[in-house]
Amino acid sequence: MCWAGRMMLGGIFGILLVLVHASAACEFGPFPYRATGIVCRMTKPAALLLNQETAQVIQAAFRNAKFPNITGERSVRLLGKVAYGLTNIQVNDLSIENSDVELKEENAIHIAIKNVTASFKGTLTYGYDGAWFLKLFHSVDFEIESSIDLQLNIKLMCQEDQLAADASDCYLTFHKLTLHLQGDKEPGWLKQLFTDFISFTLKIVLKREVCKEINSLAHMLANYVLDLAANFVRDNDIIVDISLASESVIKAGYLESHHKGLVLYKNYSSVFSDSVFSPSLLTESRMLYFWLSEHTLSSLASAAFLDGRLVSTIRGEKLQALFEMEDTEEQRKVVQMIFQGTSYNDSVARVWSLAHPQISLQPEGTVVKSLVAVEVSILPAGEESLVVLYMEKEISITIQAAYAEKKLILKPLDSSIEFKVFKCTADPSGNDPSIQNFLKNMISVAGIPEVISSIESALTSLMNRKGLGLFDIINPEIITRKGFVIVQLDFGFPNHLLLNFLEKGL
Repeated sequence: MCWAGRMMLGGIFGILLVLVHASAACEFGPFPYRATGIVCRMTKPAALLLNQETAQVIQAAFRNAKFPNITGERSVRLLGKVAYGLTNIQVNDLSIENSDVELKEENAIHIAIKNVTASFKGTLTYGYDGAWFLKLFHSVDFEIESSIDLQLNIKLMCQEDQLAADASDCYLTFHKLTLHLQGDKEPGWLKQLFTDFISFTLKIVLKREVCKEINSLAHMLANYVLDLAANFVRDNDIIVDISLASESVIKAGYLESHHKGLVLYKNYSSVFSDSVFSPSLLTESRMLYFWLSEHTLSSLASAAFLDGRLVSTIRGEKLQALFEMEDTEEQRKVVQMIFQGTSYNDSVARVWSLAHPQISLQPEGTVVKSLVAVEVSILPAGEESLVVLYMEKEISITIQAAYAEKKLILKPLDSSIEFKVFKCTADPSGNDPSIQNFLKNMISVAGIPEVISSIESALTSLMNRKGLGLFDIINPEIITRKGFVIVQLDFGFPNHLLLNFLEKGL
């Protein structure tokens, strides 16, 4: 789930640009999916939803286009040579009737925007040397009413295993271009004269500047979203390489990109060249899919181990809840023996992984095998800390994952525990079965869920810090299969994020 949030940021340009590429500038070798660790698939319904935000990008393109002064001159019969200049051209009002998006199988995205109604204002300065030594020079305010259709074909290129977007294939079709002078809506000879002079040049200038701004926005959004995505899969020294692993696919119903998914941590880096991914593993029934390999998740667990993150400290009320899960005479006796009458507030339990966890993805869930150590220390009044219990145990547990109400939910299923080392001051010989049986039951019933709960909370907090909680994620499903996991979901687009980018980035 960690990649969903940032992949959805940026509107139709951002999401499409971060998910796909054209492979003309990259070499991926003869085996298209062999090095694929992460796959993103976005279906046509998601593209249509995101296309609703396209209007904001187009409006920003018109607003931020820098229209140059337009000058020209022409000889007119009886009037002599007429020179004119349009200055201070600005967009006044802008509205968009509708837009549509189509996925082209030749690795392009076609966006058709219908009836862009725009009003341009500025100053018209003109003068002419007429016959019989007549000289006239004037400056008047003008307003141009226009109705335009806009067509974009966004071509996507791969450069150094990263995405580059080309939105220069841009066409403006004018249905209306009407010039009004000094607010006068009635036709007149002056208005007709300058409309004839200016309209052709004005169309060229508008097309050039608006299309240039759209292309610039496409590059900005692509870079912005790629930076966000890279940051989303990085936490301090743990980095996931999301550079492109193979050619993307654009079909009429979906677009799909393939990423390496290699984990980098200081001097540690994972190696992967045996992916089991196939496009047939994903369907088109949901809006967004993420396919993650077992190798990627296992490498993340190894990096977390190397970074010292697989450590949990339990004290106070939580420690009491663990050791007093059953209110029986035998339980009270064992607790008294272990803690020697010391208060839970003066005791602490530390749990940590002794080796790289082994992760296996199966239809039943995620199977985690790990060698874990548990150390319980007490601090008697006026004395140094004393270790009263130390265990090393090999644990195998199956976990099912879900995401609901903006929280990651990890549900532990069947588990097995095998003691490797057992040292307890209350049982120096290790021959008291009551202590080991109690501890084994306590670890299985309460200890493992407590540790899983702390991991669940930590991962949820991490994902929310990266921005996942800002998104409307609808009915997400996390499906494990042998060797991989699929996350599939529908979503609602948080348009305020795109607005913030357009307001700050431009």
